[in-house]
Amino acid sequence: MLAVYLEGIVNFVLQDGEEISVQAHEGESLLDVAWANDIDIEGACEASLACSTCHLILDEDSYGKLEEPTDEENDMLDLAFGLTDTSRLGCQVLMNKDMDGIIAKIPTMTRNAQA
Repeated sequence: MLAVYLEGIVNFVLQDGEEISVQAHEGESLLDVAWANDIDIEGACEASLACSTCHLILDEDSYGKLEEPTDEENDMLDLAFGLTDTSRLGCQVLMNKDMDGIIAKIPTMTRNAQA
């Protein structure tokens, strides 16, 4: 059987306002997509949902397509710098066909409560 991999586009907006568009595969987290493309997102806990350093601010349309964050993710988001109504942790947002074209803004600062 032939495997089919959906590819979509993630549009990252860096701290300085530069926009970088990269391809992503279905099932990849935004954190993994960023790391695979040398986009500077810390991810201090390595996606174990124990920090907020992969905090991203999503566009409203894409945010509305996601399921609500879990209580654990909300607990970590409460620690994030610059929290907004469309904030999510990059390690918890997985690419799918509905997320093609997502805009993910990297906040100007992060807060690592683990340090």
